[in-house]
Amino acid sequence: MTSIDAFPPGLVLILGAFLLPFLRGTLRNAWILLLPVFVLWLVWRVPDGPVLTFAFLDYTLTPVKGDVLSRLFAIIFAIMAFAGALFAMNQSRVVELTAAFVYAGSAIGVAFAGDLISLFVFWEIMALGSTTVLLSAGGQKSTSAAMRYLIMHVMGGSLLLVGIVAQIHATGSIDFVAMKPDSLATWMILLGFLINAAAPLLSAWLPDAYPEASPGGMVFLSAFTTKTAVYVLIRGFPGAEVLIFVGLYMVFYGIFYALLENDMRRILAYSIVNQVGFMVTGIGIGTEMALNGAASHAFAHIIYKALLLMSAGSVLHMTGKRKCSDLGGLFQSMPITTLCGIIGALSISSFPLTSGFVSKSMISQAAADENLMIVWFLLTAASAGVFLHAGIKFPWFVFFQKDSGLRPPDPPLNMRLAMIFFAALCIGLGVFPGPLYALLPFPVAFVPYTAAHVLTMLQLLLFSGLAFFIFLPVMKRTLTVSLDVDWAYRRLLPHSVRYLAASFATVDRELRSTFIGVINKVINGAFQFVGPKGVLARTLPAGAMMFWAVALLAGFLVVYLI
Repeated sequence: MTSIDAFPPGLVLILGAFLLPFLRGTLRNAWILLLPVFVLWLVWRVPDGPVLTFAFLDYTLTPVKGDVLSRLFAIIFAIMAFAGALFAMNQSRVVELTAAFVYAGSAIGVAFAGDLISLFVFWEIMALGSTTVLLSAGGQKSTSAAMRYLIMHVMGGSLLLVGIVAQIHATGSIDFVAMKPDSLATWMILLGFLINAAAPLLSAWLPDAYPEASPGGMVFLSAFTTKTAVYVLIRGFPGAEVLIFVGLYMVFYGIFYALLENDMRRILAYSIVNQVGFMVTGIGIGTEMALNGAASHAFAHIIYKALLLMSAGSVLHMTGKRKCSDLGGLFQSMPITTLCGIIGALSISSFPLTSGFVSKSMISQAAADENLMIVWFLLTAASAGVFLHAGIKFPWFVFFQKDSGLRPPDPPLNMRLAMIFFAALCIGLGVFPGPLYALLPFPVAFVPYTAAHVLTMLQLLLFSGLAFFIFLPVMKRTLTVSLDVDWAYRRLLPHSVRYLAASFATVDRELRSTFIGVINKVINGAFQFVGPKGVLARTLPAGAMMFWAVALLAGFLVVYLI
């Protein structure tokens, strides 16, 4: 092993990101593309086992520890950094690209972290990078969304930190190994991971924040936060049964709200929650087949989801519109964007000959192998729901349906190349899954292309498509906005604050009035006693004065004698 192999690949990307503000023109564009390629080369070279260690207090930190699983996620993170940079090259601000590379580099750092402390450090850098990506979009909406996003991730990071400290105290070890949710420490670590996975009930941050990023920014945001959460769940909590229920909830939660949405980017944001739900369910099942399925689906998801968001981002970039009700008929002037969007839609729907068909099928098969028939049925039914909202709804309303009269051309060359690159990967990994299988943590004996399986999926998707067009009249998009758990901080919290403020103002007014009234009475009483016309100002007769002098003397004597 050479000295360069011991250098953290994620740190290379982070440090390289800070050179971007000092580069201009062609040199900056070359650096944007070459840096992720170099990092990918470094990732390939990371061997199994601890690569970099150093002492910290009484512990030995391992910021770089390689194995098959970490290498799988680091590879797709590096590929995503390259494709995202290519897509955003000419339309992103330098601050956004810098933050995006820091974000991607910290995700690679999480993938190679061999101890809980290193994991936490990269975890928090990732939160700062993603927040900056949101902020760099500019505008009040993105700023507000970024602040809400940051609050949620600070809360998740705090839970994770407390859990890590408690776990180190309980075990005396900082190694990042498989755990069970059987103590307060491990439960807090699990909750910290699940917040980043957009698990309920703290999942609304994703569809709330991601659509407010720039077209290129949302492509980056879709790839790293939730997928690093999937990675740490595979590493830390394989076979945790509670994750089956969490995952199934996420699956149907994402479908329900995506079907209600009118904003094309919010549709795709909810579908992220839905797809991560499949992965979390696979992790909960916990068999080798299920974990392979979760890992491969995370790999495939980054590609096809980025492709879908590139397609939507291209539409937004060229038209300035994001509402489905404002779009339609774009296939006439944006053929490449339309075709790439359709390929992404077919892949997320698990259509045969696409990457999603291969990866998602492994999770369903794992459920069947373990006789979890209810889980298998729900996952299969959910595949139909995915086809409804992402496979048909998104391309139909955006590119077909009515003619909106818009005739924008396909986006600039760099954006088209990024879409074509990921579209080719979607088809390539679907037709030839062998290279993906070779990257998975366990040996693969799964054969997706059996006659029964292909026919079952085609029938399912066919009837889902038929149902979509039958119910199309009632799926007409309106300008309404659907709120879910984010109602708590979008509506309930502001109204509660205003109500409490108004109530406090009323109470404050009454207290002030009462207090001032009491003070006035005291002052008036004192004035009447000591004022110019008060009792003490009166001239008393000599006899009265003598009487009071004797009375005071008598009182003094009584007190003295007692």
